[in-house]
Amino acid sequence: MSSLHSHNSYLSNFDFGTREKSELEKAFLEILDNGIHGISFSAYLEGQQPGSILSEEQIDDRMKVLKPHVGWVRSFSCVDGNELIPKVARKYGIKTLVGAWIGDDLEKNEEEIKSVIEVAKKGYADIIAIGNEVLLRGDISEDDLIKYIHRVKKEVTDIPVGYVDAYYEFVNHPRLVKVCDVIMANCYPFWEGYPVEHSLAYMKNMYYLAKEAANGKKVIISETGWPNVGTPDRAAVPSYENALRYFINTYSWANAQKVDVFYFSSFDETWKIEKEGDVGAYWGLWDKDRYLKFGHSK
Repeated sequence: MSSLHSHNSYLSNFDFGTREKSELEKAFLEILDNGIHGISFSAYLEGQQPGSILSEEQIDDRMKVLKPHVGWVRSFSCVDGNELIPKVARKYGIKTLVGAWIGDDLEKNEEEIKSVIEVAKKGYADIIAIGNEVLLRGDISEDDLIKYIHRVKKEVTDIPVGYVDAYYEFVNHPRLVKVCDVIMANCYPFWEGYPVEHSLAYMKNMYYLAKEAANGKKVIISETGWPNVGTPDRAAVPSYENALRYFINTYSWANAQKVDVFYFSSFDETWKIEKEGDVGAYWGLWDKDRYLKFGHSK
């Protein structure tokens, strides 16, 4: 998987704020076709949601679309067929950030922990994430979360194990930082209401706050993105051009600075509307039917 370098003639000194739609599309496709570090794997088809059982076939159909463009995929759960995502990714030579979903259902947490250990022992995980925004939601205590992480680290000794949350949670939880091998920070200028013109500067600030809290440990941006349709969040406006600008700015910076970024997200998923409003369904680079939403890929 090659990545974009600063010698790329078209993108050097590119002012993304003033360019026409066609030029933004060209820059977007150039980055995507050169390959991005990673992407969140949207697994659910129309009519499905968390709790639905995923088939290996539907995972495979989506993984094939991503293969030419990404080095890594991130999964969020290890039950209900989600445990097949890392296996299918491995088949296509894609590395995996494998998530165990941790919430307030302790029985379900137990299933997730056992399954992520099994996936790792089969050789399908490159990094393990125990929980996603658990502290942000207040589902379980920091102590209980740390116990889960310790438990997985004891069973899986050859793979980095960490935790995913909003960047500022790592500033607030130094004990959690200490137990993580890697810090995975979600950085969303959109959800904090920042206009796209200032979003890169704000996202970089989020990253550097997490980096400072990490005390020398590797920091991965585990989620960032911009929706192309929906209701604005204060000064953050979803639009086709803004989604393009955010993607281009993010990867131009990340590739130049060698920061690992998992973009959110791969495919649009309608089920997210219930919790996130109308914008929830439109974070994908591809639509729910697996068609690229921006320009036309080579």
